[in-house]
Amino acid sequence: MTETVSHAPDDLTEFPMPRAARCPFDPPEALRARQTEATLSRVRIWDGSTPWLVTRHDQVRALLADPRVSSDVTRSGFPHISPGSKAGSEVRRSFINMDDPEHSRMRRMVTAPFAIRKMQALRPEVQRIADDLIDDLLAGPKPVDLVQAFALPVPSLVICALLGVPYADHGLFQRHTKVLVRRSSAPEDVSAASAALTDYLDALLAEKQAHPEEDLLSDIATRQVATGQLTRQQAARMGVLLLAAGHETTANMIALGTLALLRNPDQLDVLRAADDPKTVAAAVEELLRYLSIVHSGRRRVALEDITYAGVTIKAGDGIVLAGETANRDPEVFPDPDRLDLGRDARRHVAFGFGVHQCLGQPLARMELQVVYSTLYRRVPTLALATDIERLEFKHDGAIFGVYELPVTW
Repeated sequence: MTETVSHAPDDLTEFPMPRAARCPFDPPEALRARQTEATLSRVRIWDGSTPWLVTRHDQVRALLADPRVSSDVTRSGFPHISPGSKAGSEVRRSFINMDDPEHSRMRRMVTAPFAIRKMQALRPEVQRIADDLIDDLLAGPKPVDLVQAFALPVPSLVICALLGVPYADHGLFQRHTKVLVRRSSAPEDVSAASAALTDYLDALLAEKQAHPEEDLLSDIATRQVATGQLTRQQAARMGVLLLAAGHETTANMIALGTLALLRNPDQLDVLRAADDPKTVAAAVEELLRYLSIVHSGRRRVALEDITYAGVTIKAGDGIVLAGETANRDPEVFPDPDRLDLGRDARRHVAFGFGVHQCLGQPLARMELQVVYSTLYRRVPTLALATDIERLEFKHDGAIFGVYELPVTW
């Protein structure tokens, strides 16, 4: 790799950069070129601003853990992902978009329910959900869209049970979540979807406060809202975050991971034959690294001047941290473009890094371990029912994935 450079203002590439159609799993070529050419460089985003782009693994981790950078979306200079993201960012703000100590105070309220031990206790229920859906799949017609028949229902049913959200309402929250995660959504549509979800969670929290049950929303309503630690509006925004993140990201990992494995049958055979939980767990980490579905960068803004790798990021400068190239950094992952389920991929940054790393990662890992170790074993002849060139990928989403995945067996 070469020396630190920063691109001149008239040499700025638009970000996000398009992925090549020939391999939807790989980061954009222009983004990979930046990783080779420069330690830090500038890009231009939708509003004409020019945040710093960080592409290498060590630098991404360093800046994600640096207290001199902020996650506060209301700060001047924050590089929003889209006009919809910027519009009304204050009213939709949740703890992932805050700095300490406010971030830590609110995050601690929901940390315990997502602890590894609690998630492992949920494993039998997730296994039952996966098995029931596969039973339905095998009993129904084929081909079938795996996204609607399996990839989306699994995490939706799980997060609904955990939060205490009626699954009968899944159409409502899945419809609005799609608007929130699509970069092309108009600001008014994002605001409307956000308001609808917040109102829905607000009403549900009121019901939980009056008639608590054994679920996370009841716990928030009776412990945090009733004691004044959170307003119900704050609790509702937290609920929107947990509900949306809890199904959208894992659903995309299930569908896109299945496609990647079908395109790499030798690796699919490894997973299908695995009877050791450690092998399955390692496979999940490699798929998280290889796919890196958060493909619009993790966004931050500098709180003060930061001199890093010979470049000074000025206070107020936006920063975009590209996890997909960090996870394909050959300095950390040899032969990074090869899907290798036997690789030690634990240093990936698919869940971020530092104080803002994903709260729900124990849940996501457990769900993926159950799904990947069950689906291909129970449906050993699973196959793509169309040409990959005909698939529509979520190039306009904050989370990468595939809209439909027709499969047969």
